[in-house]
Amino acid sequence: VQLQAFGGGLVQAGDSLRLSCTTSGRALSGYFFAWFRQPPGKEREFVAAVSWSGGSTFYAGSVKGRLTISRDNPKNTVYLQMHSLEPEDTAVYYCAASSQRQRYYSLLGRSSRNTYDSWGQGTLVTVSS
Repeated sequence: VQLQAFGGGLVQAGDSLRLSCTTSGRALSGYFFAWFRQPPGKEREFVAAVSWSGGSTFYAGSVKGRLTISRDNPKNTVYLQMHSLEPEDTAVYYCAASSQRQRYYSLLGRSSRNTYDSWGQGTLVTVSS
């Protein structure tokens, strides 16, 4: 499956932003999706994951309550809605897809970069204070 992320930009602290990840290729119902981010000078880190049906989601503790991941299978799109953005949210955001369903059920599985088969190119979010 091919992924393309977009929607990043420069915003101020406290603003909201929605990232989108469009997909193409195989049927999306077989995949679960995640967003990762890579702050400047740091490692890429897990942000959120959504199950193949969209009925289940998981979040990193640092973003829980402020970010919401969702998917729209008919539109072949995965979203990351971000509220109350903080300068610490500044990063390149990547969407990723995995067909390894059994790995979704463990924290290590769904948050590990190695779980994901496909990656988008990344979109930069910059939050100014």
